[in-house]
Amino acid sequence: MSTRYEKTDVILIGAGVMSATLGALLKELAPDWEIKVFEALDKPGEESSNEWNNAGTGHSALCELNYTTEKPDGSIDIAKAIKINEQFQLSRQFWSYLVKSNLISNPQDFIMPIPHMSLVMGDKNVEFLKKRFEALSNNPLFQGMEYSEDPEKLKQWIPLIMEGRNTDEPIAATKIDSGTDVNFGNLTRMLFDHLQNQNVEVNYRHSVSDLKRTKDGMWEVKVHDLDGCRMEYHKAKFVFIGAGGGSLPLLQMTGIPESKHIGGFPVSGLFMVCNNQEIVEQHHAKVYGKAKVGAPPMSVPHLDTRYIDNKKSLLFGPFAGFSPKFLKTGSYMDLIASVKPNNVFTMLAAGMKEMSLTKYLIQQVLLSNEQRLEELREFIPNAKLEDWDIVVAGQRVQVIKDTEAGGKGTLQFGTEVVTAADGSVAALLGASPGASTAVHVMLEVIEKCFPQHVKQWEPKIKEMIPTYGVSLTDKPELIQEVQSSTAEVLGLNDKELSHS
Repeated sequence: MSTRYEKTDVILIGAGVMSATLGALLKELAPDWEIKVFEALDKPGEESSNEWNNAGTGHSALCELNYTTEKPDGSIDIAKAIKINEQFQLSRQFWSYLVKSNLISNPQDFIMPIPHMSLVMGDKNVEFLKKRFEALSNNPLFQGMEYSEDPEKLKQWIPLIMEGRNTDEPIAATKIDSGTDVNFGNLTRMLFDHLQNQNVEVNYRHSVSDLKRTKDGMWEVKVHDLDGCRMEYHKAKFVFIGAGGGSLPLLQMTGIPESKHIGGFPVSGLFMVCNNQEIVEQHHAKVYGKAKVGAPPMSVPHLDTRYIDNKKSLLFGPFAGFSPKFLKTGSYMDLIASVKPNNVFTMLAAGMKEMSLTKYLIQQVLLSNEQRLEELREFIPNAKLEDWDIVVAGQRVQVIKDTEAGGKGTLQFGTEVVTAADGSVAALLGASPGASTAVHVMLEVIEKCFPQHVKQWEPKIKEMIPTYGVSLTDKPELIQEVQSSTAEVLGLNDKELSHS
């Protein structure tokens, strides 16, 4: 077996939307830097970023009820909703910059306008949704949101959901037309085409098997060329680990103190996909419900209009599943191999704490197709099993760590970046809102890992992302300007297109 030794400025591990976004940002900020990408699969965006492996929602808290919680006094906390919405605005601005600069084209291939709706049933939930609507609609980021408890109005908004429904039970919905469906798979592929045009070396079928620090402070990445059957050693000043569920084992290989006392718990997902185009055409929205009592936030049921392979699709889910793999293409030993002496107590503590999650996952795994249909009928009362197929979505590894608020072995449901103290290595862990906030998350990586360059790069960052470093919530004119200019560039104003 032959060996190859090379040196570069930046190494990105994993060809998903996060590495693609970081690569695209760095190429604009430091065009002369040499960047190499290593991906174990044969093309980009095949794991979590793939359009069939995520919900494709441009997460901006327009409809996701788990981003707004009810406080003990009954008021609604909208801080997280504001934060996620502002972060999604950064993504829209960066994508617009890439389109305007002719670095990527045909934005309709990755982003489409689609109304975002929340739907609830029962007195208590209706009361919650009304309070949520009142809290959000006062904020300019959520301008244009409508609320209704009128079954006749809801029939206009969501005919498929209202058909055959017993209207004795209180029901309410909010609707906002500025939502989006994002094909993160297509976006990832476009970004990697762009990077290759910028002389970024992208190596597919190259699996990283070790990372270690060298005496000169650089990182040596040991890579197995799966086709050439040879080992390669690549050295770089900075390494980003953006390998989805595969990030945790790679982070553990670095041995940095920040990698200790962190564990991961894999959760897989299933969606029901409608195979009857007549039914698909009767629904035009992303409709999010409320998670059942005791269910984790990732289990919020939603009925989604999606655009995949230039075709309108309808998906319902997610149903949770369990597999010890950290990636769809991973190994059944992933979970066991991730337990180390430094995180074993963290993992055990999580196991004790999360009995309700374990119980929930077991129940979900044991669901029959008929039982899944019953859940779908809460959204579409007349649904028939023969009109729906099951697809297996991506693996998500939820982060487990010791926190001040939650104590030992706390399960984290968001997106986490772990960075070495000296900024030489960063790893992305966790799940939703993930891809939607990729630009915000990668700007954070840049600030933490390249603090010495940030001042010099700031004018360029602001050229690409005009609201960088600015809080939008109290600036209605700026929000209006940003939303309308990005909608124009990304083709989100064409309502006819959105119904085709």
